[in-house]
Amino acid sequence: MTRVDQFESMFRAASREVFVYERVNIESVLVITDLAELEASLFGDQVRQFLSVISEDESIHWRDVSGSEFQTAGELMALVESAAPDVICTYRNLHSTAWKWPYSLGTHVDLLTQHTDIPVLLLPHPEAERTAKHALENTDMVMAIASHLTGDHLLVNMAVRFTEENQTLWLTHVEDQATFDRYMEVISKISTIDTDGAREDVLERLMKEPQDYIDDCIEVLARADARVQIRHLVTFGHHLSEYKQLIEQHEVDLLVLNTKDEHQLAMQGMAYALAVELRQIPLLML
Repeated sequence: MTRVDQFESMFRAASREVFVYERVNIESVLVITDLAELEASLFGDQVRQFLSVISEDESIHWRDVSGSEFQTAGELMALVESAAPDVICTYRNLHSTAWKWPYSLGTHVDLLTQHTDIPVLLLPHPEAERTAKHALENTDMVMAIASHLTGDHLLVNMAVRFTEENQTLWLTHVEDQATFDRYMEVISKISTIDTDGAREDVLERLMKEPQDYIDDCIEVLARADARVQIRHLVTFGHHLSEYKQLIEQHEVDLLVLNTKDEHQLAMQGMAYALAVELRQIPLLML
């Protein structure tokens, strides 16, 4: 390695993303159901009770949508465009009986999450009876997850906004063990690279960057008096199994995650796997 290469590496290693805190402004919330008008209103009341962290703000406009107000996906998109909410609340397999099987989110939900830039709070289907006992009571235990937490300011800010005051927000980053092992296997076949040294250095760097960002989040949020208790986890493992274990262990009430991939129309792969599998708690999908 030349001196120029060494200097560039040192410069890049010293560079770090600084968290920017901005309180998320919510002026309107759309609660979308396929229920009759009375049942839709009751479901809306349940959502408002669950989201007391924002519903206590009397300036926020809430609208409960019943099933008679739309049938097709096109009608749903027109309704959303007309309402222009800051947050959409609904449940998986909207206007479908597919909630009986644990394999999809449904066409309507796919459109809401991928065709709009509006955050979607996805709740367990009211008839599925899969809701965790602690879910839908409050948001005193929120978890934000990302494949690359570093620099994801919106994700963190949204998670802070939906965490009850003085309660717990988990900031988490799970580095995929299988991917790491695959790259290390390739590196082990390159004679010019010290495999043991590379394994140690890469592992350290993969852990350091998200941890530095989380440490910065904690410091910035404390200065801003955001009034949430931050807990954090940076680890290696299998994304899905690690998160399922964490959610069950800590009785997480709300999971906040990104769903969009700038390189494709479909939902980001890991986000979709998590959304399909984690049916027992609400998900805030950005």
